[in-house]
Amino acid sequence: MSAIQPLAASDTLGEAAPVPRTYGLVAHRRHRTAHSSAHTCALAHWAHASEPAVRALQLRIAAVGGAADALERLGLLQTLPAPHRLPYGHEGGLMKLVSRVAGGIRPEDELAGVVYLMDPLDPSSLYPEAQALKRQCVTHRKPLLLTVAAAIEWMAVEWANAGGPALRGDTAGSIRPLAQQALALIAHDSMKARMVEFADQHFEVLSRTPVRYATGTTGRKLNELAWARGWPAETPWVHPFRSGPMGGDAQIAELVLDRRCQKVIFFEDVHVARQHEADIQLLERAVCSVGDEAACLHTFDMADAWAKAWR
Repeated sequence: MSAIQPLAASDTLGEAAPVPRTYGLVAHRRHRTAHSSAHTCALAHWAHASEPAVRALQLRIAAVGGAADALERLGLLQTLPAPHRLPYGHEGGLMKLVSRVAGGIRPEDELAGVVYLMDPLDPSSLYPEAQALKRQCVTHRKPLLLTVAAAIEWMAVEWANAGGPALRGDTAGSIRPLAQQALALIAHDSMKARMVEFADQHFEVLSRTPVRYATGTTGRKLNELAWARGWPAETPWVHPFRSGPMGGDAQIAELVLDRRCQKVIFFEDVHVARQHEADIQLLERAVCSVGDEAACLHTFDMADAWAKAWR
């Protein structure tokens, strides 16, 4: 990759011409290693399943070195648009993604989101740049897709909301029908009102899921909303667990690991210190442990787009 050049005096810092959106791509070794065919790793699965959406949306790909190598090695350069290659992770590739989520140095470098196929057993998942990537994605309200299930469904969500095929699930199993997606609804204190707003706006869609879980006060507020909307008073709309600091995130994580919860909608406040940060990471890593079917939506914007696509 060529070095970034300083802005020249003639460069315009005002409105830039529209450019196609770019997604960052990074995959831990486990998710980009195929033993017998291109379909045996998560990266290849995502590439094949999402090719129609990626091409219809005219998305560009900026791939960190290892992922770029894998796309070539697995014969996926005919499946996805030719990626813009970033350095390997140990050379700063993931750090560059963090900068570009925040806008980058040049307008054309900005990322619309990141596909980060994470292996929770890979030590690099705990590196500061990995934590910073999530924080900047949440801060700038951009999708961070940590599992192959999340990445496949999200591309279909974007395509559906752009006028493409309606999202109804598929018989091949790449996207689970809504009736087979149990939800967990979690929100930090400053985000609880937004969670109630989200649930109110998309109550019918969320009610089509087979079961809903929530933690602490969020669960109480959501049940109060449901009962006010006419949900049977003797039936909880969400099954409540403990608050996050008291172990609720860990309880949801067990449901995820047991494949009894496929979607975690977690409105995080990344601007305050969290006394239960370890529990939050535990839940996220549980989702990544069953990434063939589980996904996490980190912001109101992501959850709103997801729910609209399932209408």
